[in-house]
Amino acid sequence: MKTKTELVNTSVFFAGLKPEELEPIIKLIIEKKYERDEMLFFEGDATESLIFLASGVVKIFKTSPDGKEQILSIAHPEETLNELPLFNGGLNATSAQAMMRVVVYMINKRDIEMLMRKYPLVASNVIHILAKRTRRLVTLVEELSFKRVNGRLAGILLENAVREGQSGARLTQRDMAAMAGTAREVISRSLKAMEDDGVIGFDKHKLIIKDREALKIISQTYS
Repeated sequence: MKTKTELVNTSVFFAGLKPEELEPIIKLIIEKKYERDEMLFFEGDATESLIFLASGVVKIFKTSPDGKEQILSIAHPEETLNELPLFNGGLNATSAQAMMRVVVYMINKRDIEMLMRKYPLVASNVIHILAKRTRRLVTLVEELSFKRVNGRLAGILLENAVREGQSGARLTQRDMAAMAGTAREVISRSLKAMEDDGVIGFDKHKLIIKDREALKIISQTYS
C-alpha cells in the first residue's frame, strides 16, 4: 500500500506540481479503513470528499428500483471513486462497496476546490481525468448495447485476470452478471460453454484462462 506521500507524488490529479507544492497537500489527507462488504458511500448521498483507493478492491455500481445491480467498474489502488459528483456539485450517482478490506485516503471537497483555484495545473488534470472516465462509460454503454453476453463476459475475464493476482480479489458469478448486465444463470451457462471449448478451466473453483487468444476473439463478438 502506498503511503499518503507516495500517493500524492504519483497521483494524476497532482501531476506536474513541484515537490514544495505537494507537501501541503499531503497534510490535507485523511485515512479511513473499511471491512469486506462494507459500504463506502450510497447512491443519492452528498459527496463531501474526494476518495482515493490506497489498498484493496471496490466495486462501483447502481441499483434499480427493483434491486437489480449493475456494476459500472471495479476500482483498484490509486484510482479515485467519486470524482464525477464531486465536481458537478450533485449527489453520488453510484454506490461503492468494499470487495475486501480496503484503505482509502480522502481530501475534503473544499480543499480540492481550493487547490484547483490555486494551481491551474490541477484543474487541467481534473479535466483529463473526467474525460477519461466519460470515455470508459461510453465504452460500457456500447458493450451493453451491442455485444453478446459471451463477448461481454470474455472481456470481463480478460480485464480482471491480471489484476486478480495482484489484488487477491476474485469475482463471483453474481459479480460477473452485474457487470455484464445479465442474470447469474446466463453467466453460468456461458462459463460452462467456454470450459467445454477449452478456453477456460477451473482449479478448486478458481477460474483459469487456458486460451487467451480464443478469449480475445470471443470478447470482440458483437450481435
